[in-house]
Amino acid sequence: MAIQRIVPGQTRLGWIGTGVMGSSMCSHLIARGFQMTVTTRSRSKAQALLDRGAAWASSPREVASRSDVVFAIVGFPKDVREVFLGAEGALAGSKPGSILVDMTTSEPSLAVEIYDAAKSRGVHAVDAPVSGGDIGAKEARLSIMIGGDRDVVEALHPCWETMGKTIIHQGQAGAGQHTKCVNQTLIAANMVGVCEALLYAYKAGLDLNTVLQSVAPGAAGSWSLSNLGPRIIANNFDPGFFVEHFIKDMGIILDEANRMGLSLPGLALSRQLYIALKAQGHGRDGTHALMLALGSLSGVDWRRR
Repeated sequence: MAIQRIVPGQTRLGWIGTGVMGSSMCSHLIARGFQMTVTTRSRSKAQALLDRGAAWASSPREVASRSDVVFAIVGFPKDVREVFLGAEGALAGSKPGSILVDMTTSEPSLAVEIYDAAKSRGVHAVDAPVSGGDIGAKEARLSIMIGGDRDVVEALHPCWETMGKTIIHQGQAGAGQHTKCVNQTLIAANMVGVCEALLYAYKAGLDLNTVLQSVAPGAAGSWSLSNLGPRIIANNFDPGFFVEHFIKDMGIILDEANRMGLSLPGLALSRQLYIALKAQGHGRDGTHALMLALGSLSGVDWRRR
């Protein structure tokens, strides 16, 4: 299948899903000069993009029928399946030679399924989950982990560089999703450590911001500590990434680990802590809201400390 050249002002893009990250990512592509057609469950959530010149479509199928390349970043694997493979999904409206890009964190096996279904219709498909949260999306410095055919991935470079700073082709279909599984496994244990460390600092009577100044630049430093630590201290638990989506991600990883015969006890414990957090009503808060659940285990009301 021939790979079309992707050029701002000429190539027609489509976007499905305008949530916490998707809206910013799509906005950068519009600013780059790409023609854009969007759809999402609630048109009101896409209004800012429509105000910037994007066109509205009533379904993923309609988006694809009006686009050369279609991006999607939605919530759960069932949503990915629906927007790509459903009767009104993007593949149903795609023309031969067009490209489908899933940027959702989803199941590696589903990425392969979409790739195979697309290939049978002369359509290219790529899985490209991202890391960096709402900040990375807003500042166009996401890490993009990509699975798919190399020539297709390279053709999409004008889009990748508009949304991210770290752009790595990991291998064939599903490899991007597997790499994101590695990413989420690292984050899960790290977030527990960040919250427990700040909880310790609080109970020891230390100034939390001063503690961050000492530990963040050293060996204990991490993206979560530097970027989410200040939010935890400020009681700002707005989502950069939803708790309920993180629980989904960890479930995908544990299923894959089970299939591969791996034992990941640290990840399993982290997921149980996040399930408890969701049960306390924080499913739509950011992942750093884990502090609220861990604090309650020690009798600390973090918000009112």
